[in-house]
Amino acid sequence: MNETLRDRLLRKLDTLPDERGYQLLDYIEFLESRYAQKTAQTPNVFQRFAEGVEDSLRAGRVSATGIAETMGLLSKAMGVLQGVAAAGKSVASDVIEVAARTASRAATVDRPEDGAASAEPAHAEPPPNGTQSPDAREGQP
Repeated sequence: MNETLRDRLLRKLDTLPDERGYQLLDYIEFLESRYAQKTAQTPNVFQRFAEGVEDSLRAGRVSATGIAETMGLLSKAMGVLQGVAAAGKSVASDVIEVAARTASRAATVDRPEDGAASAEPAHAEPPPNGTQSPDAREGQP
């Protein structure tokens, strides 16, 4: 839908009372089920919950004013929960980042750098011709 048409529809919707807004929502959902060229954007968990509550209130024949007040409170609560969820994700990503850096540093310390000579040979070979190595002779008189 183009922006001009969307803006025009929103201006018209703003003039209607909530009861007519719910009738329009029903009609739009009907039109969407019949004629939509693409699927609507999937709502997040909080939006699905709020829409479920709203639908339940409408099915229970709660007044539009009561629904609007309930949805306003629910919207504020969802804003708080979304803030908490964002903070939790931030903390989790920070923890993962620190753990990755620590693991990287530990791996660097555990293995010597490439090309560095080791202080001790991995295994000692006997000297040629059966002679003792200079290190072995140091302990003998």
